[in-house]
Order: sequence, then structure tokens, then C-alpha cells
Amino acid sequence: MKIACLGWGSLIWRPESLLIRREWFMDGPFLPIEFVRQSKDGRLTLVIYENAKPIRTLWALMATDDLEKAKQSLKVRESISDENFKSHIAAVTKDEKISDNDTIKTIIQEWAKKMDLDAVIWTNLPPKFNGNRNVAPSIDVAIKYLNGLDIDINTRKTAEEYIRKAPKQIDTEYRRKFESEFGWSFIDNV
Repeated sequence: MKIACLGWGSLIWRPESLLIRREWFMDGPFLPIEFVRQSKDGRLTLVIYENAKPIRTLWALMATDDLEKAKQSLKVRESISDENFKSHIAAVTKDEKISDNDTIKTIIQEWAKKMDLDAVIWTNLPPKFNGNRNVAPSIDVAIKYLNGLDIDINTRKTAEEYIRKAPKQIDTEYRRKFESEFGWSFIDNV
């Protein structure tokens, strides 16, 4: 079974123990991705966000042909709790029947078929801001939030690093605004 893992954020430059073959390909499916999740360490991270413009994601082949093992590997890498495993680690197989209203799964499944993949996994965290799940900060609120990190230099450094290290092709509206506002342009992760 050929299984792919999708990525758009820190998985790319910091895969850690994720069971991938270590090469990320640039021709993943177009998905709506944006910097709309406030993480525990203060970063604004990239997640699938239905209101965002679709951008080309990245993908890597898993080094296992066992779908459950692949999902568990992503769960461990992303520090997802057992409680959130089913909702925060997503998967689709090429032959799976998908409900008509699941646009993201449909896009990924169609891409998987074109790429001759049997299954695809991805991190499916929702937007979150100020502790509120499924709440995305507007671009202006995100700028104000990042400006407010000046008082905590370590948090600001971590937030800047995440934005700057996100793959260059992850060219979102928020990222362009962060770059013009803060000068946080892409830095190569090598």
C-alpha cells in the first residue's frame, strides 16, 4: 500500500520521528491553508481553513504500508492525544466512499488517484485563537497579536521562525501580510 503524508508547516523542516522516506515533493493537492491556529507555545500555525485560498501543499511517501501505523506515527509527531486522534489525524483511501459535503477529503482523494496512491494522511487541527476552538483570527487581529509578542522575546522568536520556515510555496494571504508588516520573509531550512 502506497501511503502519502501531506504537509505545509513544521513537518517539512522538522519531521522528527515521522515515518516518511525523508523527501518532500512539491506537487501536493491544492488546499485552503492559513496561519489561523494559535499553538500552546504562542505561534500562529498553518491549518486547513475553509475560508482561505487554496495553495499547493507538499507530500512525502510514508516508510510503512500499514495505514494505522502511518496514522499513529503522525499522531506521535504532532503530539495528538488519544482523545483527539480520530478528529485531528485524518486519512482517506483511494476507494473510500466520501460524503458529498466533505470537500477536503474529496480533493485529497482525487489527487491521490492521479498520483497512484492508495491512501493519504494529514494533520487535521481546527483553527483556534485565544483558547477558542474553530475561531480564526482575522488578518488584522493576527498582526495585532504578533505585535503584542514583543514583550515575550522567546515566544516572538518562535512565532517568527515558524512563519519564516514554512515552505516558500505556502504563499498565503496572512503570510504576505506578515512579510510586509514585519519583514519576515522566507528563510531556507537547510
